[in-house]
Amino acid sequence: MAGSIRGCGMNSVASTAVATPRVAERGLWSDAWRRLRRNRAAMVALIWILLVAVLAVVGPYFSPHPFDELDWDHMGVPPQMEAAHWLGTDRLGRDLFVRTMYGVRISLQIGLLATFVSLLIGVVWGATAGYVGGRIDHWMMRFVDVLYALPYIFIVIILSTLFERGNIFVLFFAIGAVGWLTMARIVRGQALSLKRREFIEAALASGVSTPAILARHIVPNLIGPVIIYVTLTIPQMILFESFLSFLGLGVQEPLASLGSLINEGAQEMESAVWMLLVPATFLVTLLMSFNFLGDGLRDALDPRDA
Repeated sequence: MAGSIRGCGMNSVASTAVATPRVAERGLWSDAWRRLRRNRAAMVALIWILLVAVLAVVGPYFSPHPFDELDWDHMGVPPQMEAAHWLGTDRLGRDLFVRTMYGVRISLQIGLLATFVSLLIGVVWGATAGYVGGRIDHWMMRFVDVLYALPYIFIVIILSTLFERGNIFVLFFAIGAVGWLTMARIVRGQALSLKRREFIEAALASGVSTPAILARHIVPNLIGPVIIYVTLTIPQMILFESFLSFLGLGVQEPLASLGSLINEGAQEMESAVWMLLVPATFLVTLLMSFNFLGDGLRDALDPRDA
């Protein structure tokens, strides 16, 4: 009997020892991915964003109509599934599907690149201000407050008019260079709470320099909030680019973005409403999808929901 009890005890201990590594294998990112998969709205949004991105990249190559081809026999044709232009054409006979896919491509490029610029400046600025503290933090955040007081869109318009109009690189830099303010504030708040943690004190006691602490300990622990805010920043950047293109300060002919296509469609809204509805539908669904994805990531990366 005693032997069987000892055997049972040893088996239970062995089973616990075997099961323990399986639990340890589940980390933050695996748990976050599991929670994200349970969020149907976020997963549908992610699938739609990927589908639109793939379609924007490969779709025009499968179309028989070049981007700037003028079809004199089909000028201002409405969408018809059995026709040569199944999403219709504009007033110059250009295929609306191909132009919309190019518009999505350019809008996503500008949105992603401008977000990257905003992310880079905001993380460096906010992490430095939050960790160093003192007068440096005070003056750095007062500079952010001054920029906040200025009209955001006017700054972008001024920057875009000082340089070559229609240059995509100048456009995404102008949008991203003044879009880092909120990111800096979020990162600063996180850095203020992180610098009081035990592992930061241990690093200081070990003689680790301030730049090394920022690079090795502060910034890596900000990845979760930063990823969440990035997914919410991308639609902002796309919307700003679309607004500038709508005003004629963004992408110029023969290129097109969603904003410039919506501007063209608005001028023909009464007689050719499809010219407005097609690019507007892609813009609205993309913005909504990024917002749904950002909300899902926020819930998935929140440790309180574990």
